Amino acid sequence: MLAAAMLFGCTNDKVSPDNEVNPVEIPASVSSGTTTFAFEFIHALQKTQPAEENFFVSPLSLHMALGMLLNGAEKETAGEIQKALKMDAVALADLNAAYKTLINDLPVADSKVSLGLANSVWYRNDFSVENDFQSVLKNSFESEVTGLPFDDAAKDRINKWASDKTNGKIPKVLDKIQQQHVMFLLNALYFKGDWQTKFDAGNTRDTPFRLENGQSKNVKMMFAESDFKVGSGSNYDAVRLPYANGQFNMTVLIPRGQNTIDEVLKGITSDEWAQLNAGKMTERGITIGLPKFTLKYSAQLKETLKGMGIKRAFDDSAQLGKINKTAKLYVDFVKQDAYLGIDEKGTEAAAVTSIGVGVTSAEPEPPRFICDRPFGLVISESTSNTILFAGRINNPESK
Repeated sequence: MLAAAMLFGCTNDKVSPDNEVNPVEIPASVSSGTTTFAFEFIHALQKTQPAEENFFVSPLSLHMALGMLLNGAEKETAGEIQKALKMDAVALADLNAAYKTLINDLPVADSKVSLGLANSVWYRNDFSVENDFQSVLKNSFESEVTGLPFDDAAKDRINKWASDKTNGKIPKVLDKIQQQHVMFLLNALYFKGDWQTKFDAGNTRDTPFRLENGQSKNVKMMFAESDFKVGSGSNYDAVRLPYANGQFNMTVLIPRGQNTIDEVLKGITSDEWAQLNAGKMTERGITIGLPKFTLKYSAQLKETLKGMGIKRAFDDSAQLGKINKTAKLYVDFVKQDAYLGIDEKGTEAAAVTSIGVGVTSAEPEPPRFICDRPFGLVISESTSNTILFAGRINNPESK
Protein backbone atom coordinates (compact mmCIF):
# COMPACT_ATOMS: atom_id res chain seq x y z
CA MET A 1 0.00 0.00 0.00
CA LEU A 2 2.86 2.36 0.90
CA ALA A 3 4.63 1.76 -2.41
CA ALA A 4 1.39 2.26 -4.34
CA ALA A 5 0.72 5.53 -2.53
CA MET A 6 4.20 6.81 -3.40
CA LEU A 7 3.44 6.23 -7.06
CA PHE A 8 0.24 8.27 -6.94
CA GLY A 9 1.97 11.62 -6.56
CA CYS A 10 -0.02 14.68 -5.54
CA THR A 11 -3.79 14.43 -6.00
CA ASN A 12 -4.97 17.89 -5.08
CA ASP A 13 -8.02 18.27 -7.31
CA LYS A 14 -9.57 20.90 -5.09
CA VAL A 15 -12.90 22.63 -5.63
CA SER A 16 -12.65 26.32 -4.81
CA PRO A 17 -15.36 27.42 -2.36
CA ASP A 18 -17.50 30.22 -3.75
CA ASN A 19 -18.58 31.49 -0.32
CA GLU A 20 -22.25 30.91 -1.08
CA VAL A 21 -22.93 29.76 2.46
CA ASN A 22 -25.64 30.70 4.93
CA PRO A 23 -25.11 30.11 8.66
CA VAL A 24 -27.70 27.95 10.40
CA GLU A 25 -28.49 29.53 13.75
CA ILE A 26 -30.37 27.67 16.48
CA PRO A 27 -30.24 28.24 20.26
CA ALA A 28 -27.14 26.89 21.97
CA SER A 29 -29.32 24.82 24.31
CA VAL A 30 -30.88 23.03 21.33
CA SER A 31 -27.56 22.62 19.52
CA SER A 32 -25.78 21.11 22.52
CA GLY A 33 -28.79 18.95 23.34
CA THR A 34 -29.06 17.46 19.87
CA THR A 35 -25.32 16.70 19.90
CA THR A 36 -25.60 14.96 23.28
CA PHE A 37 -28.60 13.04 21.96
CA ALA A 38 -26.65 12.00 18.85
CA PHE A 39 -23.83 10.36 20.80
CA GLU A 40 -26.12 8.80 23.41
CA PHE A 41 -28.19 7.38 20.54
CA ILE A 42 -25.04 5.89 19.00
CA HIS A 43 -23.98 4.43 22.36
CA ALA A 44 -27.43 2.93 22.95
CA LEU A 45 -27.59 1.57 19.40
CA GLN A 46 -24.24 -0.18 19.85
CA LYS A 47 -25.76 -2.19 22.71
CA THR A 48 -28.63 -3.48 20.57
CA GLN A 49 -26.86 -4.15 17.24
CA PRO A 50 -24.59 -7.12 16.43
CA ALA A 51 -20.99 -6.05 17.07
CA GLU A 52 -19.70 -7.40 13.76
CA GLU A 53 -22.20 -5.54 11.56
CA ASN A 54 -22.19 -2.07 10.03
CA PHE A 55 -24.59 0.58 11.19
CA PHE A 56 -25.42 3.96 9.71
CA VAL A 57 -28.09 6.22 11.15
CA SER A 58 -29.33 9.80 11.23
CA PRO A 59 -29.59 11.26 14.73
CA LEU A 60 -31.18 14.39 13.24
CA SER A 61 -33.93 12.44 11.47
CA LEU A 62 -34.73 10.46 14.62
CA HIS A 63 -34.69 13.58 16.80
CA MET A 64 -37.12 15.40 14.53
CA ALA A 65 -39.48 12.42 14.18
CA LEU A 66 -39.54 12.03 17.96
CA GLY A 67 -40.07 15.78 18.17
CA MET A 68 -43.27 15.37 16.19
CA LEU A 69 -44.34 12.59 18.55
CA LEU A 70 -43.48 14.79 21.55
CA ASN A 71 -46.05 17.34 20.38
CA GLY A 72 -48.71 14.64 20.68
CA ALA A 73 -47.61 13.37 24.09
CA GLU A 74 -48.59 14.36 27.61
CA LYS A 75 -47.46 13.94 31.22
CA GLU A 76 -44.92 11.18 31.92
CA THR A 77 -44.80 10.08 28.29
CA ALA A 78 -43.90 13.59 27.15
CA GLY A 79 -41.38 13.93 29.97
CA GLU A 80 -39.55 10.75 28.97
CA ILE A 81 -39.36 11.76 25.33
CA GLN A 82 -38.22 15.28 26.14
CA LYS A 83 -35.54 14.00 28.53
CA ALA A 84 -34.25 11.42 26.03
CA LEU A 85 -34.06 14.16 23.39
CA LYS A 86 -31.97 16.21 25.88
CA MET A 87 -34.57 18.97 25.60
CA ASP A 88 -35.98 18.86 29.17
CA ALA A 89 -34.60 22.38 29.78
CA VAL A 90 -36.00 23.72 26.48
CA ALA A 91 -39.57 24.96 26.12
CA LEU A 92 -41.53 23.00 23.53
CA ALA A 93 -42.29 26.19 21.56
CA ASP A 94 -38.57 26.98 21.39
CA LEU A 95 -37.76 23.45 20.28
CA ASN A 96 -40.42 23.60 17.57
CA ALA A 97 -39.00 26.94 16.39
CA ALA A 98 -35.53 25.37 16.16
CA TYR A 99 -36.89 22.47 14.11
CA LYS A 100 -38.49 24.98 11.74
CA THR A 101 -35.15 26.80 11.39
CA LEU A 102 -33.35 23.55 10.54
CA ILE A 103 -36.04 22.60 8.01
CA ASN A 104 -35.78 25.96 6.27
CA ASP A 105 -32.07 26.77 6.61
CA LEU A 106 -30.18 23.49 6.33
CA PRO A 107 -31.23 22.94 2.68
CA VAL A 108 -29.84 26.35 1.68
CA ALA A 109 -26.78 26.36 3.96
CA ASP A 110 -24.42 25.52 1.09
CA SER A 111 -25.36 26.27 -2.51
CA LYS A 112 -23.18 23.39 -3.76
CA VAL A 113 -24.75 20.74 -1.50
CA SER A 114 -28.13 19.12 -2.10
CA LEU A 115 -30.03 18.64 1.14
CA GLY A 116 -33.66 17.84 1.68
CA LEU A 117 -35.49 17.64 5.00
CA ALA A 118 -39.18 16.71 4.94
CA ASN A 119 -41.88 15.51 7.32
CA SER A 120 -45.22 13.83 6.78
CA VAL A 121 -48.05 12.42 8.86
CA TRP A 122 -50.43 9.79 7.58
CA TYR A 123 -53.54 8.79 9.52
CA ARG A 124 -56.35 6.33 8.96
CA ASN A 125 -59.21 8.39 7.59
CA ASP A 126 -61.73 7.10 10.14
CA PHE A 127 -59.42 8.16 12.98
CA SER A 128 -59.85 11.64 14.45
CA VAL A 129 -56.69 13.75 14.87
CA GLU A 130 -56.72 16.80 17.15
CA ASN A 131 -56.68 20.09 15.23
CA ASP A 132 -53.96 21.56 17.46
CA PHE A 133 -51.69 18.59 16.75
CA GLN A 134 -52.26 18.91 13.01
CA SER A 135 -51.62 22.64 13.22
CA VAL A 136 -48.25 22.38 14.97
CA LEU A 137 -47.11 19.68 12.55
CA LYS A 138 -48.02 21.82 9.56
CA ASN A 139 -46.63 25.08 10.94
CA SER A 140 -43.50 24.07 12.86
CA PHE A 141 -42.54 20.92 10.96
CA GLU A 142 -43.92 21.97 7.55
CA SER A 143 -45.42 18.51 7.50
CA GLU A 144 -47.86 17.08 5.04
CA VAL A 145 -50.86 15.70 6.95
CA THR A 146 -52.92 13.18 5.01
CA GLY A 147 -55.88 10.95 5.90
CA LEU A 148 -56.24 7.73 3.89
CA PRO A 149 -58.00 4.41 4.08
CA PHE A 150 -55.19 2.21 5.43
CA ASP A 151 -55.04 -0.31 2.59
CA ASP A 152 -52.31 -1.46 0.21
CA ALA A 153 -52.71 1.70 -1.86
CA ALA A 154 -51.98 3.78 1.24
CA LYS A 155 -48.87 1.70 1.97
CA ASP A 156 -47.66 2.25 -1.60
CA ARG A 157 -48.31 5.98 -1.38
CA ILE A 158 -46.36 6.30 1.89
CA ASN A 159 -43.47 4.31 0.43
CA LYS A 160 -43.51 6.52 -2.66
CA TRP A 161 -43.27 9.62 -0.46
CA ALA A 162 -40.19 8.17 1.26
CA SER A 163 -38.64 7.30 -2.09
CA ASP A 164 -39.38 10.71 -3.61
CA LYS A 165 -37.89 12.57 -0.64
CA THR A 166 -34.67 10.51 -0.71
CA ASN A 167 -34.03 10.52 -4.45
CA GLY A 168 -35.03 6.86 -4.63
CA LYS A 169 -32.44 5.73 -2.07
CA ILE A 170 -35.06 4.60 0.48
CA PRO A 171 -37.70 2.97 -1.75
CA LYS A 172 -39.70 1.30 1.02
CA VAL A 173 -40.32 1.95 4.71
CA LEU A 174 -43.52 -0.07 5.22
CA ASP A 175 -43.96 -3.74 4.36
CA LYS A 176 -47.50 -3.87 5.67
CA ILE A 177 -50.01 -1.73 7.51
CA GLN A 178 -51.19 -3.66 10.55
CA GLN A 179 -54.78 -3.60 11.76
CA GLN A 180 -53.89 -1.66 14.91
CA HIS A 181 -52.07 1.15 13.08
CA VAL A 182 -53.85 4.50 12.96
CA MET A 183 -50.96 6.89 12.23
CA PHE A 184 -47.45 7.09 10.82
CA LEU A 185 -45.04 9.96 11.48
CA LEU A 186 -42.22 10.16 8.95
CA ASN A 187 -39.08 12.26 8.64
CA ALA A 188 -36.90 12.07 5.55
CA LEU A 189 -33.38 13.46 5.27
CA TYR A 190 -31.38 13.49 2.04
CA PHE A 191 -27.81 14.71 1.53
CA LYS A 192 -25.57 14.83 -1.52
CA GLY A 193 -22.30 16.69 -1.52
CA ASP A 194 -19.13 16.65 -3.59
CA TRP A 195 -15.79 16.55 -1.83
CA GLN A 196 -14.03 19.90 -1.65
CA THR A 197 -10.86 17.94 -2.46
CA LYS A 198 -11.77 15.17 -4.84
CA PHE A 199 -10.30 11.69 -4.95
CA ASP A 200 -8.71 10.86 -8.31
CA ALA A 201 -10.43 7.74 -9.65
CA GLY A 202 -7.14 6.73 -11.24
CA ASN A 203 -5.65 6.29 -7.79
CA THR A 204 -8.35 3.94 -6.51
CA ARG A 205 -6.79 0.55 -5.86
CA ASP A 206 -7.77 -2.82 -4.43
CA THR A 207 -6.48 -2.64 -0.86
CA PRO A 208 -6.73 -5.10 2.04
CA PHE A 209 -9.24 -4.08 4.73
CA ARG A 210 -8.78 -5.72 8.12
CA LEU A 211 -11.98 -7.10 9.62
CA GLU A 212 -12.69 -7.35 13.34
CA ASN A 213 -12.34 -11.16 13.24
CA GLY A 214 -8.72 -10.89 12.16
CA GLN A 215 -9.37 -11.73 8.52
CA SER A 216 -9.07 -9.26 5.65
CA LYS A 217 -10.81 -8.52 2.36
CA ASN A 218 -10.02 -6.34 -0.61
CA VAL A 219 -11.91 -3.08 -1.01
CA LYS A 220 -11.70 -0.25 -3.54
CA MET A 221 -9.60 2.24 -1.59
CA MET A 222 -9.65 5.86 -2.75
CA PHE A 223 -6.59 8.02 -2.04
CA ALA A 224 -6.06 11.78 -1.88
CA GLU A 225 -3.03 13.80 -0.83
CA SER A 226 -3.78 17.33 0.28
CA ASP A 227 -4.20 19.63 3.26
CA PHE A 228 -6.89 18.38 5.64
CA LYS A 229 -7.72 19.14 9.25
CA VAL A 230 -6.59 16.34 11.54
CA GLY A 231 -6.95 15.76 15.25
CA SER A 232 -6.99 12.97 17.78
CA GLY A 233 -8.54 11.60 20.92
CA SER A 234 -7.15 9.20 23.48
CA ASN A 235 -7.54 6.18 21.21
CA TYR A 236 -8.27 7.46 17.71
CA ASP A 237 -7.18 9.82 14.93
CA ALA A 238 -9.67 12.10 13.22
CA VAL A 239 -9.64 13.57 9.71
CA ARG A 240 -12.14 16.14 8.50
CA LEU A 241 -13.16 15.95 4.85
CA PRO A 242 -15.13 19.05 3.80
CA TYR A 243 -17.83 19.08 1.16
CA ALA A 244 -18.26 21.86 -1.40
CA ASN A 245 -17.96 25.22 0.38
CA GLY A 246 -16.92 23.62 3.66
CA GLN A 247 -20.08 24.09 5.70
CA PHE A 248 -20.76 20.36 5.71
CA ASN A 249 -18.03 17.87 6.60
CA MET A 250 -17.38 14.19 7.09
CA THR A 251 -15.18 13.49 10.09
CA VAL A 252 -13.52 10.07 9.83
CA LEU A 253 -12.58 8.36 13.10
CA ILE A 254 -9.73 5.83 12.78
CA PRO A 255 -8.87 3.69 15.83
CA ARG A 256 -5.23 3.66 16.96
CA GLY A 257 -3.28 0.57 17.96
CA GLN A 258 -5.35 -2.31 19.27
CA ASN A 259 -8.41 -0.17 19.95
CA THR A 260 -11.63 -1.07 18.13
CA ILE A 261 -14.08 1.34 16.54
CA ASP A 262 -16.66 0.20 19.11
CA GLU A 263 -14.34 1.32 21.90
CA VAL A 264 -13.75 4.62 20.11
CA LEU A 265 -17.45 5.36 19.60
CA LYS A 266 -18.35 4.35 23.17
CA GLY A 267 -15.77 6.79 24.48
CA ILE A 268 -16.77 9.85 22.47
CA THR A 269 -19.09 12.23 24.28
CA SER A 270 -20.70 15.46 23.17
CA ASP A 271 -18.10 17.37 25.22
CA GLU A 272 -15.21 15.65 23.46
CA TRP A 273 -16.87 16.24 20.11
CA ALA A 274 -17.26 19.93 20.97
CA GLN A 275 -13.58 20.18 21.94
CA LEU A 276 -12.54 18.46 18.72
CA ASN A 277 -14.58 20.99 16.73
CA ALA A 278 -13.43 23.97 18.78
CA GLY A 279 -9.82 23.98 17.68
CA LYS A 280 -8.24 20.62 18.46
CA MET A 281 -7.92 19.93 14.72
CA THR A 282 -5.04 21.44 12.75
CA GLU A 283 -4.60 21.59 9.00
CA ARG A 284 -1.65 19.72 7.54
CA GLY A 285 -0.63 17.85 4.42
CA ILE A 286 -1.59 14.18 4.64
CA THR A 287 -2.58 11.20 2.55
CA ILE A 288 -6.09 9.95 3.24
CA GLY A 289 -7.37 6.56 2.17
CA LEU A 290 -11.12 5.96 2.23
CA PRO A 291 -13.03 2.92 0.95
CA LYS A 292 -15.43 3.40 -1.93
CA PHE A 293 -18.65 1.64 -0.98
CA THR A 294 -22.42 1.70 -0.66
CA LEU A 295 -24.39 0.68 2.39
CA LYS A 296 -28.07 0.09 3.08
CA TYR A 297 -29.12 -0.18 6.70
CA SER A 298 -32.38 -0.67 8.55
CA ALA A 299 -32.99 -0.87 12.28
CA GLN A 300 -35.93 -1.21 14.61
CA LEU A 301 -35.21 1.26 17.40
CA LYS A 302 -37.75 0.34 20.05
CA GLU A 303 -35.25 -1.38 22.37
CA THR A 304 -32.61 1.30 21.70
CA LEU A 305 -35.03 4.05 22.70
CA LYS A 306 -36.20 2.14 25.76
CA GLY A 307 -32.55 2.02 26.80
CA MET A 308 -32.49 5.80 26.44
CA GLY A 309 -35.45 6.20 28.78
CA ILE A 310 -38.44 6.32 26.40
CA LYS A 311 -40.60 3.54 27.86
CA ARG A 312 -44.13 4.77 28.54
CA ALA A 313 -44.70 5.67 24.86
CA PHE A 314 -44.40 1.98 23.89
CA ASP A 315 -46.77 0.89 26.66
CA ASP A 316 -50.51 0.36 26.58
CA SER A 317 -50.59 3.21 29.10
CA ALA A 318 -48.93 5.71 26.73
CA GLN A 319 -50.22 9.25 27.14
CA LEU A 320 -50.71 10.52 23.59
CA GLY A 321 -53.88 12.51 24.22
CA LYS A 322 -52.72 15.52 22.19
CA ILE A 323 -53.07 13.33 19.10
CA ASN A 324 -56.51 12.03 20.06
CA LYS A 325 -58.14 12.70 23.44
CA THR A 326 -60.13 9.46 23.71
CA ALA A 327 -58.26 6.71 21.84
CA LYS A 328 -55.86 4.48 23.77
CA LEU A 329 -52.77 5.07 21.66
CA TYR A 330 -49.23 3.73 21.91
CA VAL A 331 -46.10 3.71 19.77
CA ASP A 332 -45.94 0.36 18.00
CA PHE A 333 -42.54 0.86 16.38
CA VAL A 334 -39.78 3.34 15.60
CA LYS A 335 -37.74 2.35 12.57
CA GLN A 336 -34.97 3.95 10.59
CA ASP A 337 -33.91 3.08 7.06
CA ALA A 338 -30.69 4.61 5.77
CA TYR A 339 -28.43 4.68 2.74
CA LEU A 340 -24.79 5.74 2.34
CA GLY A 341 -22.79 5.93 -0.87
CA ILE A 342 -19.17 7.12 -0.91
CA ASP A 343 -17.14 7.45 -4.10
CA GLU A 344 -14.40 9.59 -5.62
CA LYS A 345 -16.78 12.47 -6.31
CA GLY A 346 -18.51 12.76 -2.94
CA THR A 347 -21.16 11.35 -0.65
CA GLU A 348 -24.85 10.58 -0.99
CA ALA A 349 -26.73 9.76 2.19
CA ALA A 350 -30.38 9.39 3.10
CA ALA A 351 -32.51 8.31 6.03
CA VAL A 352 -36.18 7.94 6.77
CA THR A 353 -37.41 7.59 10.34
CA SER A 354 -40.87 6.02 10.65
CA ILE A 355 -42.95 6.02 13.81
CA GLY A 356 -46.00 3.76 13.82
CA VAL A 357 -48.78 4.73 16.24
CA GLY A 358 -51.34 2.09 17.10
CA VAL A 359 -54.45 1.70 19.19
CA THR A 360 -54.51 -0.84 22.01
CA SER A 361 -57.53 -2.45 20.42
CA ALA A 362 -58.08 -3.20 16.75
CA GLU A 363 -58.26 0.18 16.23
CA PRO A 364 8.71 12.92 4.79
CA GLU A 365 5.95 11.20 3.31
CA PRO A 366 2.88 12.98 4.48
CA PRO A 367 1.26 11.25 7.46
CA ARG A 368 -1.16 8.62 6.27
CA PHE A 369 -4.66 8.11 7.61
CA ILE A 370 -5.94 5.00 5.86
CA CYS A 371 -9.33 3.56 6.73
CA ASP A 372 -8.15 0.00 6.22
CA ARG A 373 -9.88 -1.29 9.33
CA PRO A 374 -13.31 -0.70 10.89
CA PHE A 375 -13.85 3.02 11.28
CA GLY A 376 -16.49 5.55 12.25
CA LEU A 377 -17.84 8.59 10.47
CA VAL A 378 -19.91 11.64 11.33
CA ILE A 379 -21.52 14.02 8.79
CA SER A 380 -22.27 17.39 10.35
CA GLU A 381 -23.09 21.03 9.61
CA SER A 382 -20.62 23.51 11.03
CA THR A 383 -22.56 26.59 12.03
CA SER A 384 -25.37 24.84 13.93
CA ASN A 385 -23.18 21.91 15.08
CA THR A 386 -25.95 19.60 13.87
CA ILE A 387 -24.99 15.97 13.35
CA LEU A 388 -26.85 14.70 10.28
CA PHE A 389 -25.51 11.17 10.05
CA ALA A 390 -23.13 8.89 11.99
CA GLY A 391 -21.99 5.37 11.46
CA ARG A 392 -19.69 2.44 12.17
CA ILE A 393 -18.23 0.80 9.07
CA ASN A 394 -17.01 -2.67 9.93
CA ASN A 395 -17.28 -4.28 6.51
CA PRO A 396 -17.59 -1.96 3.48
CA GLU A 397 -18.81 -3.49 0.25
CA SER A 398 -16.98 -1.93 -2.72
CA LYS A 399 -18.29 -2.15 -6.25
